[in-house]
Amino acid sequence: MIARLSLVGWICGGLAFCSAARGDEPARPGDPLADIPRLAPIDPPDPEKIQAAIERGIQFLLKDQNADGSWGSAERTKDLNIYAPVPGAHDAFRSAVTALCLAALIEQSDSRPEVAASIRRGEDWLLANLPALRRANGDAIYNVWGHAYSVLALAKMSSKYADDPARSQQIADLMALQFNFLERYESVDGGWGYYDFRYQTQKPSSDSISFVNATVLIAFHEAKQAGFTPPQKIVDRAIAAIKRQQLPDGSFLYGEYLKLQPRRGINRPGGSLGRSQACNLALRLWGDAGITDDVVRVWQHRLYARTGWLDIGRKRPIPHESWMQVAGYFYYYGHYYAAKSFELLSPSEQPEFQAHMAVLMLDRQEKDGSWWDYPLYNYHQQYGTALVLMTLKRCLPAPPVAE
Repeated sequence: MIARLSLVGWICGGLAFCSAARGDEPARPGDPLADIPRLAPIDPPDPEKIQAAIERGIQFLLKDQNADGSWGSAERTKDLNIYAPVPGAHDAFRSAVTALCLAALIEQSDSRPEVAASIRRGEDWLLANLPALRRANGDAIYNVWGHAYSVLALAKMSSKYADDPARSQQIADLMALQFNFLERYESVDGGWGYYDFRYQTQKPSSDSISFVNATVLIAFHEAKQAGFTPPQKIVDRAIAAIKRQQLPDGSFLYGEYLKLQPRRGINRPGGSLGRSQACNLALRLWGDAGITDDVVRVWQHRLYARTGWLDIGRKRPIPHESWMQVAGYFYYYGHYYAAKSFELLSPSEQPEFQAHMAVLMLDRQEKDGSWWDYPLYNYHQQYGTALVLMTLKRCLPAPPVAE
């Protein structure tokens, strides 16, 4: 049996902790989880059910791919659209979403010809269009998302072309260009933001955003594992920027501009649920000894016990209108990095968190096979599905080791 929060605690946004507590398991002195709600046991979902959901998600992405090989568009607008100056903002959104969809499909290792053809078309679009990606204007720097997730996708693409020197060189050149762009659009204080509402300088003058720093650093680490070397000076500055935003309770500020409002709802544990996993993972991957296994465990328990803070914000059309100022777009983002985080723990500990994660993701799949958490033009189903495919991949049991 695997632990899971009761339905009452789930619906109430993690407030009804007592209904999920294990009454027969008193807190141990010095236990880092002593103040974290312990979860009631359940059976994990069938791996076949998880795989079936993954296949439905893959089919959605295959069907939804644009004729030119990309994913997403500026269509399906609404009266509450976020600020997105054309065309640069949508170039950034489409690049980031296409990179995420490619990363997700490559991770699945699906050998069907139609999947391989879709991946190839997406790669061709990314390789052709990524060199032209720039900031939309002085204040909208959404392109950092495109550069970050393209680093992730390019790292995954690189392993496929060991026998194709021309394609490998094209990927390496484009990876170097993304490093260059991320250095160019780095904040003056280190790290990255996606707005510059201060002076709109050539080197962005705004403070960095904690989870953007984490996203880039995690992508950089994957690139490093694939044989590419990110510029160490911007890695070090981004790490320092995240650590400046780390609070004593383990939460992270939304952005450094909120450093004088540390107890604002969005900066408290409930408001930080969707980004603390990514920030902790980034610091751990880059050698921060302070992010111990206990820190990872605490935030895993917090996520599943208090996931209602994120769930209440899911699908709300106005960013940050929910309790704790949670925005809908943190839902699948936060769970994806949580899934990558539990991989840091020993194999014997992972099934508990895999089961929790799988239940949440399976329950939220849409009828068309997609997942989405925030209406964003015509990009939300694509990025949501890509993130969940990579999340569910980490919820499948590890294959048995041959004797």
